[in-house]
Amino acid sequence: MSDALFDRLGGEAAVDAAVDIFYRKVLADDRINRFFDGVDMDKQAAKQKAFLTMAFGGPNNYTGEDMRKGHAHLVERGLNDSHFDAVVENLGATLKELGVADDLIGEVAAIAETTRNDVLGK
Repeated sequence: MSDALFDRLGGEAAVDAAVDIFYRKVLADDRINRFFDGVDMDKQAAKQKAFLTMAFGGPNNYTGEDMRKGHAHLVERGLNDSHFDAVVENLGATLKELGVADDLIGEVAAIAETTRNDVLGK
């Protein structure tokens, strides 16, 4: 087993489970769920699984847009730091629910943080 975060989290099965739970939390979160109105959540989950797999050091099968371009339409709709924080909070809560160790959750949060400026078009 490699020491990539992807493997330490549990690989593909763990990322798949986390993304499914994560989006249930996001869609129930009134702070951010409006940004997913009209979104095909099956496609969204598949893109997120591919992105996180790549970001965590697993196989790179991500073919989506870069973060800045992919989120520009949401920034136009008011996406800001408070929304980004809510997403990271939901991701952390998901990983906690799955029994992921705090140090690994910290690594995931640090990786998410590296995308903040691009996601928010800063």
